Amino acid sequence: MSLIPVTILTGFLGSGKTTLLKRILTEAHGQKIAVIENEFGEENIDNEILVNDTEENIIQMNNGCICCSIREDLRETLQLLAAKKRKGLLDFERVVIETTGLADPGPVAQTFFMDEEIAEQYLLDSILTLVDAKHAAT
Repeated sequence: MSLIPVTILTGFLGSGKTTLLKRILTEAHGQKIAVIENEFGEENIDNEILVNDTEENIIQMNNGCICCSIREDLRETLQLLAAKKRKGLLDFERVVIETTGLADPGPVAQTFFMDEEIAEQYLLDSILTLVDAKHAAT
């Protein structure tokens, strides 16, 4: 089985992560995408935006930031996705991880290099950081 490509989508709150993700999910690019969405609070405001218009696999992690102590949850989620793909229970060709606006993407990215089991199944192909042009430094 070839490595599953992964993109980390990051940026501050309100930078357009969910808008971009919705656009990616609704485009006719021919790829099936599994999404791991990390929300900090118990209420997931992005869920209604994303799920209503797509048939993609979206997994929510509502337990806070996946960038530090919760990284084990990210590891378990990735293992579960890969296992379901191998068994034919899920059909996807790519994973997009949307971090909460509070997350540092560095430790998330390290998961793909430091964890041998994850590195054998996934390939981190990019970290895409969005910046709200109105609030960006000039």
